[in-house]
Amino acid sequence: MQHSSTITPPSKSKYKHIFFDLDHTLWDFETNAKATLEILYINHHLKEKGIVDFNDFFEKYSFHNHKLWAKYTKGLIKQEELRWKRMWLTLVDFKIADEALSLQLSSGFLALLPKQTNLFPYTIEILDYLKTKGYELHLITNGFDIIQDNKLTSSNLKPYFNQVITSESSNSIKPQKEIFHYALHKAKAQMQESIMIGDNIEADIEGGINAGLDTIYVNHLNQEKYEKANYTIFGLKELEEIL
Repeated sequence: MQHSSTITPPSKSKYKHIFFDLDHTLWDFETNAKATLEILYINHHLKEKGIVDFNDFFEKYSFHNHKLWAKYTKGLIKQEELRWKRMWLTLVDFKIADEALSLQLSSGFLALLPKQTNLFPYTIEILDYLKTKGYELHLITNGFDIIQDNKLTSSNLKPYFNQVITSESSNSIKPQKEIFHYALHKAKAQMQESIMIGDNIEADIEGGINAGLDTIYVNHLNQEKYEKANYTIFGLKELEEIL
């Protein structure tokens, strides 16, 4: 497959500020979420409650989580509803209508998830490379303040980033252009010297483009191509060809 990152990159001096997404781009959300849910599955004796297959439980959770996050990013639900309802709906799929259990699973998930440390291959190496090259690195994430801060601390990523912009701190959410403009302001960065890197076409790439930023689409799963992004990469090491 021809990678669009093989296009001759712009002058090395064009970019000074690099804005990363966190979940699904650097921090392996799916792997970490699965590890967390497996702990909860065991600790809350869900097999004895009728959920005999953990993988089935994880698949149903992932389905509901994805749908609810889509609603959250459109401003249709609040974060508290997202947090407990993904558990509630998953349990209901197994005919377990237990609100107290869904709340326990939700609080347990939020407590354990940030302690997981699985990153995508070459995450630390590429951040070291970019720092050595003199770039200023920042994060723009729709995640929650405390949760994201704990993820960064547990994964030893925190020292790499000058500014961490969340939907909470910015009072906006990707793909809204306001969160990108807020991030530029906090980083004291000019739009033309900045680039957004992320895995989500709507939130990171379309959002970045609409805010006037160049973009790099991180296509970890080798899914659909997105021609509007300035570059597409299939692994983080390919950033060395661009930046």
